Amino acid sequence: MHKIAAKAVDWHAVREDFPILREQAHGHPLIYFDSAATSQKPRAIIDALRRYYEHENANVHRGLHTLSSRATEAYEKSRQRVAEYVGAASADEIIFTRGTTESINLVAHAWGGKFIHEGDVILLTEMEHHSNLVPWQLLAERTGARLRFVPVRDDGTLDLEQLSSLLTPELKLFAFTHISNSLGTINPVAELCEKAHAVGALTLVDAAQSAGHLPINVQELGCDYLAFSGHKMCGPTGIGALYGRAEVLDSMPPWHGGGEMIVSVTLEKSVFKRAPHRFEAGTPNIAGAIGLAAAIDYIEQIGRPAIFEHDTQLAHYAAERLTELTGMHVLGPTGERGALVGFVMDAVHPHDLTTFADQYGLALRGGHHCNQPLMRRFGVSGTTRASFYFYNTTEEIDRMIEILHRAVRFFS
Repeated sequence: MHKIAAKAVDWHAVREDFPILREQAHGHPLIYFDSAATSQKPRAIIDALRRYYEHENANVHRGLHTLSSRATEAYEKSRQRVAEYVGAASADEIIFTRGTTESINLVAHAWGGKFIHEGDVILLTEMEHHSNLVPWQLLAERTGARLRFVPVRDDGTLDLEQLSSLLTPELKLFAFTHISNSLGTINPVAELCEKAHAVGALTLVDAAQSAGHLPINVQELGCDYLAFSGHKMCGPTGIGALYGRAEVLDSMPPWHGGGEMIVSVTLEKSVFKRAPHRFEAGTPNIAGAIGLAAAIDYIEQIGRPAIFEHDTQLAHYAAERLTELTGMHVLGPTGERGALVGFVMDAVHPHDLTTFADQYGLALRGGHHCNQPLMRRFGVSGTTRASFYFYNTTEEIDRMIEILHRAVRFFS
């Protein structure tokens, strides 16, 4: 991963941009440690959504009146902004979707339906979120393809020594997460893409946990597809993007049919637009796209190198402090990790622990985190997860440790 110097940021001043952080839960100040599930939204994004609905609201691409022109311009500027954010060669390589899940399903249906056949192999890892597992299982059932998996070591990293036996000529796609949503593992994307391409396979990167936290350039990574969600990076829910290399997008048929994605329609046959519009049937989430662009502007003002440095420092600090607790087991790598820490406490089930923590204003997440195979790999039913973003502080982590000490005493 490229190391870029991070600028100094007043993180406490940044917190003031988030109105919800002034909320209380059960009479206690809110500590929000669930940003891996969804991040909170700064005032700038809330204002951008209101501004659109107050001054620009209309359907895009189809109208010749003033409001439609404004909405279309804002929507397509948002596409360009996303392209710049991930280093795409063109805005035409960006497809707006509902989020990471829909992006992956789009590839599985449109590309997979055309190019995957019986006997072909799709390679995944044991740490994949269900969104990057279930669509490929369904594709394999439809086509007779086979799934293979890169194992996960006890330390939470991929067993890359197994790659040579997994990367065979039958392999058509290697789909893997950038940062594990349960372990915090940061996978070597560029290296994995290069090795997959060496045997003629395409690559898809699940960037749900990385897009809002660290610099990403799809051309440097060498991936063919990259998917992410707006709501995990300060944007609205229901909006995300799929980057697809122009050549592979042009080879794919449409997934959904309807208005806007066509050139012409007769009763017997339709002719479809080129990417990205052939993959955006119907009225899109216009406000969501504008909100996502506003979130990108906000994040870039802070700087992703600074955000990554801040968030990983919080994760390491939390992992270190958690070891003070009796009967505590922290999962994931001891080296570089993303902005989260998953743990298991002997005395209490993750669901009971998160319910207990909530009584003190602490928002954690307990369960399998849409990672059931990974949980079984580590012999647990679930974990408790604390996930961080740039609006969190070490003081909040100290408070979490105090609450967890109370939990140990209560449940023991």
